Amino acid sequence: MDLIGVYLREAMDEGCPVCRILRSYEESQIDTILYEHVNDPEVRKKFQESSGLCTYHAWKTLKKAYSEPLLGPLGVAVIYESILSRYIASLEERKSPNEGECFLCELVQQKEKDTIEAFAERIEELLPDYENSNSILCKRHYKMLLQELNQRDPKTADRLREIQIKKLKELQKRINSFINKFDYRAEEEPTKEETSSLPLTIEVLKGLETGVTIREHPEKKRGLLHWR
Repeated sequence: MDLIGVYLREAMDEGCPVCRILRSYEESQIDTILYEHVNDPEVRKKFQESSGLCTYHAWKTLKKAYSEPLLGPLGVAVIYESILSRYIASLEERKSPNEGECFLCELVQQKEKDTIEAFAERIEELLPDYENSNSILCKRHYKMLLQELNQRDPKTADRLREIQIKKLKELQKRINSFINKFDYRAEEEPTKEETSSLPLTIEVLKGLETGVTIREHPEKKRGLLHWR
């Protein structure tokens, strides 16, 4: 198995391996920006084009800056002061400021696409590992991988579907057991595995919060949410 396959295999711990990869990638990109590129003209330009990133990534970047003693908020403050200045100027000129796409969202979206394709290309090697792991693809990434496999190898797509259903039913047993332990007649406390079934169920249904899951919110597409 090549390095990409090993990377995908190592992500099969618990929860959605694709979500875990995207979250790690997103955090690494924020680290890179804050540690190395705050004063980079090209990065500053990208911040300007999206008026300071999307709401999700703007707050995530600020939180990261405050959480790292070696960073602090100064670099972020400098960036947002310049964006604020441009916003004030546009109001004074009675213009509506243009907002481009959040470049961090675009990076994570491309990473998601590449990860799904890499998973599909190595599915024969990875599917047994997935079946025997504690991982469960979230609904979004299961659908994306299934669509990719249906184009490449429908039989393997059917195998993935069977494995996914088996994993979901096992999770259902765990969360039902967790619920039953709260009955006043229950004599045992929920096990660690049962307790973890609740956040895992949410992750399976909704995925982890990353730029792509926020960006693809169905209500946003209907115009009910405005993240930028």
